[in-house]
Amino acid sequence: MPRQTLAAATAARNAWIEVDLDALDHNARALRAALGGTQIMAVVKANAYGHGAALVAPALEAAGVDRFAVATVAEGVALRGAGVTRPVLVLGHAFPENAPAAVASRLALTVTDDRLADALALAARAAGGEPAPVHVKVDSGMHRFGLPPREAAALAARVRERAGLRLEAIWTHMANADEADDAFSAAQAAVFAGALALAGPAPLIHAANTATALRRPELRHDAARIGLGLYGALPANTPDPGLRPALALKARLARVLDLAPGEGVSYGLTWRAARPSRAALVPVGYADGWKRALGNRGHALVGGRRVPIVGRVCMDQFLVDVTDVPDAAAGDEAVLIGAQGGEAIAVREVAEAADTISWDVFASLGARLPRLAHRRGIVAATA
Repeated sequence: MPRQTLAAATAARNAWIEVDLDALDHNARALRAALGGTQIMAVVKANAYGHGAALVAPALEAAGVDRFAVATVAEGVALRGAGVTRPVLVLGHAFPENAPAAVASRLALTVTDDRLADALALAARAAGGEPAPVHVKVDSGMHRFGLPPREAAALAARVRERAGLRLEAIWTHMANADEADDAFSAAQAAVFAGALALAGPAPLIHAANTATALRRPELRHDAARIGLGLYGALPANTPDPGLRPALALKARLARVLDLAPGEGVSYGLTWRAARPSRAALVPVGYADGWKRALGNRGHALVGGRRVPIVGRVCMDQFLVDVTDVPDAAAGDEAVLIGAQGGEAIAVREVAEAADTISWDVFASLGARLPRLAHRRGIVAATA
């Protein structure tokens, strides 16, 4: 059966997300070239930053990334269910009760205490397979997750001694990676170096996210945890190795209506027409992750032209002023993130309008927005 085009697959959809698999391939290659011999650990937590982990992770594996990272054991188990075979690290907290599932799905856990280490060792021995891989995280100054250097080194030593465990990596995370002044990264690097000296060798060392990897080559180590960059967006103050956006958020206009001067729209009537106007209803709202703060601030693209959001963003819909797009009609495609005609709205623009960050915009995109993965406009998979 021939595959559908995006136009056919979205003809009867109110709103949807398009994920360009060719862009993902391109970004993986561009980052590989930029990082040299450093392994790429693809960060696909939070449903692959809203892109759809079940679509994105297999495509990235096919594109040659070396390993994956998620936030929770459940996310790791889901990756295995999607067919991912490469190493998967759980970056965040896990409970001892999660150990059997982690072992069964061949996940590496970030271990910060002996209770989890004991449970993981027991589960690995009970399964009768390979020792469970363990990553020990150093708190080098961010004071979030991890252990101070001496405690991390001591835990690494105990992991080496436990039957059923294998120390796979020691790692840390940079607090100011994308700040204009990232000098604190150097201070953290010094703390991390001290921790590594105390802990002794480990097969894998990793400290860099996208911004650190592209700004500070000396901190790339053996692997870099690349999230935002793989999706074709960049943190602030970060050089561009030639990335392409992978995600577009689109909708079909549900209604176009005429407004007389003085008439208002949406809750609170916070916007009123200053001239004879036309408004169009876009069936996306904050329940889909489209930020309420974008009311009277953000934009969309209709007919290849930038149009302002007018009135408050509602749970399921918002309005745009299409007075200057005279042919706009119900059923037309509106682009919220992405390109149309000669115009484009990048995720960073949306984030700035909502007074937030690109990660937040991506990760907020809700489950009721269908994801359509495509290559050159032909749908390859949906989620």
